[in-house]
Amino acid sequence: MRRPGRSVAGLLLIGLALTACGKKGPPLPPEVRLPIPPAGLRASIDENAIFVTWTNPGTRIDGSRLRDLTEVRLYRREDTDDDGPLKPAILSRGRIVGYEQIAAIRLESPAPATVRGLNVEWVDRSGLVPGHRYVYVLTALDAQGRSSPPSERRPITFLAAPMPPLDLQATAGNRQVTLAWRPPGEFTDATPAIGEIRYIVLRSVGTEKSMEAITPQPLDATTYTETGLQNDTEYHYAVRAVRVDPRATVTGAPSAVVAATPFETARPSAPRNLVGVPTAGAVRLAWSGSPELNVASYAVYRATGSAPPNRIGTTPAGTTTFTDRDVRPGVTYRYTVTALDDARRPNESTPSNEVTLTLP
Repeated sequence: MRRPGRSVAGLLLIGLALTACGKKGPPLPPEVRLPIPPAGLRASIDENAIFVTWTNPGTRIDGSRLRDLTEVRLYRREDTDDDGPLKPAILSRGRIVGYEQIAAIRLESPAPATVRGLNVEWVDRSGLVPGHRYVYVLTALDAQGRSSPPSERRPITFLAAPMPPLDLQATAGNRQVTLAWRPPGEFTDATPAIGEIRYIVLRSVGTEKSMEAITPQPLDATTYTETGLQNDTEYHYAVRAVRVDPRATVTGAPSAVVAATPFETARPSAPRNLVGVPTAGAVRLAWSGSPELNVASYAVYRATGSAPPNRIGTTPAGTTTFTDRDVRPGVTYRYTVTALDDARRPNESTPSNEVTLTLP
């Protein structure tokens, strides 16, 4: 006959063994499995919109990898007083108290948000009022609907942008283009453009499309010279005005586009040692060529009496002789030679020494 005590004790031992199996430590509290908040929240004003950017989280609060980030929610609060304290961002029942949710960005289909890796951009154009402060905050949700705590808050005062700069002019030179323009007279809300205004220069090569900023920092001058360009290549330029205010920095729309084509401006050296030999019915000329490697041709000039010289022929760069057969006996002729480079608009040297010859 079995003893009941031994059976109960055995069952208790088996139960304890099963309970302990696979346990390596105390269970984690649920909150450490939440996603961390989005980071790097920034806001900037471009023309008539606020561009909000941030970095999505890649880990949870316990440091484990976040593999199932599903949605990011963007909240906004509008304040008529841009000097008052920021309202706290408190998450309650899946929403941030006192803030309006303006976007729920699903990572599987994020449009109209722009997503590049973990970096996200949202363009806010909804009901913006100049002079009002807008405060942004974010939360991130995983596939189970667990929400991160609120991110940092990012306030920005929406200000009217400057109008485009006026009368943009471009002057091309040797491997460079110089730009000049006038400041805008007003902001987009028709108020005078007072205060600090800076400028961003945009450029594209060969087309007006895909213009990119070429000034690392906004300029405080109304002129700019870009050097190191390719001669005989067309460049397009535009300029954007930037309103610099203690409350916000606002970038305006681009100016009208102008085009410029740099070109070689340095003239070759003049040919030297021009000599001529008159013969029956012809004059034979010879000279020493110019030393520049970009010389493309030589031009021969002739004059009679007090008349100015006229170009009567050319030779390729490797030829430094010329025969003039359009001559008459007894007439005195004056000759010079110039060098021309290979630029699209060729630069011509000063004339060589002059030789004077009378045909027999």
